[in-house]
Amino acid sequence: MTLAAGTELATATNEHLANISNTLIYSAMAVYTLAFFTYIAEWIFGSRSKIARTANALTAGKAAAKAPVVTVNKAGGTAVLERPKVVVRASAGARDVPDGPGAHGGDEQGDLYGRIAISLTVLAFLIHLGGVVARAASVERAPWGNMYEFNITFSTVAVGVYLTLLALKKNIRWLGLFLITTVLLDLGIAVTVLYTASDQLVPALHSYWLYIHVSTAILCGAVFYVGAVGTLLYLFKDSYETKLENGGTPGRFATSFLERLPASSSLDKFSYRINAAVFPLWTFTIIAGAIWAESAWGRYWGWDPKETWAFITWVAYACYLHARATAGWKGRKAAYLALIAFGCWLFNYYGVNIFVSGKHSYAGV
Repeated sequence: MTLAAGTELATATNEHLANISNTLIYSAMAVYTLAFFTYIAEWIFGSRSKIARTANALTAGKAAAKAPVVTVNKAGGTAVLERPKVVVRASAGARDVPDGPGAHGGDEQGDLYGRIAISLTVLAFLIHLGGVVARAASVERAPWGNMYEFNITFSTVAVGVYLTLLALKKNIRWLGLFLITTVLLDLGIAVTVLYTASDQLVPALHSYWLYIHVSTAILCGAVFYVGAVGTLLYLFKDSYETKLENGGTPGRFATSFLERLPASSSLDKFSYRINAAVFPLWTFTIIAGAIWAESAWGRYWGWDPKETWAFITWVAYACYLHARATAGWKGRKAAYLALIAFGCWLFNYYGVNIFVSGKHSYAGV
């Protein structure tokens, strides 16, 4: 596409809508902040009466594993001593531990705070989404033409993924505090360091592939992020369970916090399923980018820094998924690979865009 053609497609920026977008984004941040404090209240004021749940489960499991069980062979009437079957995790092959009661600790007061936090999150999400839509309307194009727009859209989608999983009756309210904390950080960076005034795109971006390629990249990043949070919490919970199993005594804060999370096996399974579900879409994202590159630059692949790191991210997640399905690389080893893969995705966005020059540099900061 020539510069002249790109100029013809350009329309004047609607400054009024751009200002409305900015106001909505700041308003969303204010409501997210209220949700953040309410999530904290859920953790603080939730009941701690079940604090020994995991410890008791591990102690009982170890005792049961050591104790012989007497069964009777009815046919011959002979008593036979048999070792009991020990249920193990499919993911890490270690222990069978029940899920924690959640951030509210099974307490009505804590549950009330949690429900209020969810309500505030929904309200903030709607305001946030309104800010993204207003930004798009101000220039009559997709709202992800630069890093600022990508950030505000990415965080919107991340919250949307969280709320969608909740709507599907998935018990992931424990994720809320961590999600909202990072969403506030993301928006804080967006409105300060990355802010870019509403403007038209450079000619190379005037393509329907902008809607296809970048939108799928944003969705993949949001889902990868949710999986990364689950993986990080899995590592903490697995260490906590291991310490209890070995007779150690975790600190009071760690006990109060980690006891309420799902079992490490559940966190591991959650992260794996999330990453596995979105990996095919990430594969499509790279293919779509290659097709767009051929249309814009006359070649499908040129090892541009953005292309290279997108491929590195794909390889990292492919290694994680393969390792997670391989007996020798389950549990913590696979979890480390998952975090490395998400780190590659983050660098592909922040590091490449800010520190590396290439054909994708037109997106700007």
